[in-house]
Amino acid sequence: MATGGTRMQSVTVSRTIDAPQADVRAAMDDIEAFMLAAGFDDVTVDGDEMQLRNRVGIATIELTLERVDVPDAVLAYEQREGIFESMRTVYHLDDAGEGTHVEATTDFALDVALVGDLLDSTIIKRQRHKELDAQFDFLESAVE
Repeated sequence: MATGGTRMQSVTVSRTIDAPQADVRAAMDDIEAFMLAAGFDDVTVDGDEMQLRNRVGIATIELTLERVDVPDAVLAYEQREGIFESMRTVYHLDDAGEGTHVEATTDFALDVALVGDLLDSTIIKRQRHKELDAQFDFLESAVE
């Protein structure tokens, strides 16, 4: 995905949720609520396109994302406009006995010309980890 020789970074978060896959999938299908659960300041969903705005430190990040088809993924999206040279997040669900194992992986490369010294990959990784954890908290609450 990265084109300018920028090193790809990755954040993966997983959790087992005590609910059947169908229930977890249904909670994720409310894409606006699911994305808001990540803690974004503003989320607008229009078909397969999502507009996100979030304050991270002293910077405000604005992203345009588009849902994409990824085999075996329950949800996947890529950045179309924003601070990343490239960014893709993919969510997978697997049976885990009585529950469902949920895993989300975000792969990204920063566009240094746009980001400069305001953000680095460590800050992005930490922020993304918090966002994915918050989404998984939402899923647990939604299926209770």
